[in-house]
Amino acid sequence: MRRVLVTGATGFIGSRLAAALVRSGDEVRCLVRDRDGQRALELERLGCELHEGDALRPETLRGAGRGIDAAYYLIHSMGRGGPSDFLPSERAAAVSFGRMASEEGVGRVIYLGGLGDEPHSRHLRARHQTAVLLRRNGPPLTYFRAGMVVGPQSESYRTLRYLVQRLPAMIAPSWLANPTQPIGVEDTLSYLLAALDVEGSIGREIQIGGPDVLTYGEMLDRMAIVLGMRPRPRVPVPLITPRLSSLWIGLVTPVDAGVARPLVEGLSMPTIVTDPSGMELFGLEPAGFDEALRRAVAEDVELRAQGLRLAAAV
Repeated sequence: MRRVLVTGATGFIGSRLAAALVRSGDEVRCLVRDRDGQRALELERLGCELHEGDALRPETLRGAGRGIDAAYYLIHSMGRGGPSDFLPSERAAAVSFGRMASEEGVGRVIYLGGLGDEPHSRHLRARHQTAVLLRRNGPPLTYFRAGMVVGPQSESYRTLRYLVQRLPAMIAPSWLANPTQPIGVEDTLSYLLAALDVEGSIGREIQIGGPDVLTYGEMLDRMAIVLGMRPRPRVPVPLITPRLSSLWIGLVTPVDAGVARPLVEGLSMPTIVTDPSGMELFGLEPAGFDEALRRAVAEDVELRAQGLRLAAAV
């Protein structure tokens, strides 16, 4: 039986990963900031051991890595209520976690970052620097890099859905034409889980993506079709900046502008797989974007609630 540590275990990907590891028979320890929180208690009911700690408070990490064969690092500071400049927090968390993992004998670390070149995106720069610091301070690192992860709790997916649902037409900044290579959450999990058994993944960077390379504009159109709606007409506004785009998204959707801005910055450049050799180690065949969207929509609790309200209104 493997002993696995999952950080970010109450998040979108981390909670699914922890549950999948338990189902596969692994012994799972989850790093949580509040062991009495609802999501932490749900993990405990699944059979996970909880370690209460915060990567920004190194003293609270003591013991988290003891006896652990592999640790998943899924911590990031970007989000509601997070600092406006999250780069220092990202760096500090990566250093403290890497040092703890090394000192306590963790066998390896598996990290999920982002695709794309980082110079013009704080979000991507933080992701890449996290990988550098984990590698420098911790055990051997497997560094997965993905673009948009399509799932019902993904902020990228939610932004797509809200834009299509709420706007009969929308402005079209130039970044809507940049190519990206989305991947479904279930396929992302498949890579993360399989890495435990693929020795060739240890100590290397692995870019992952689905089979479709699309622009954000094309993804908006496909979202509309999956939702049973007509694709929304777009009015070209090529000079609008990522900052203004994020403010606009924050106005017309519930997605916080502080979250939207780093996401838009990431879309302001191509985010595609440029080196598929890492994916070839796994022999997996990710689903296409349309199938990933259909799965996400079918699982979307917010959409189901809307449907119930509509049915009640009729």
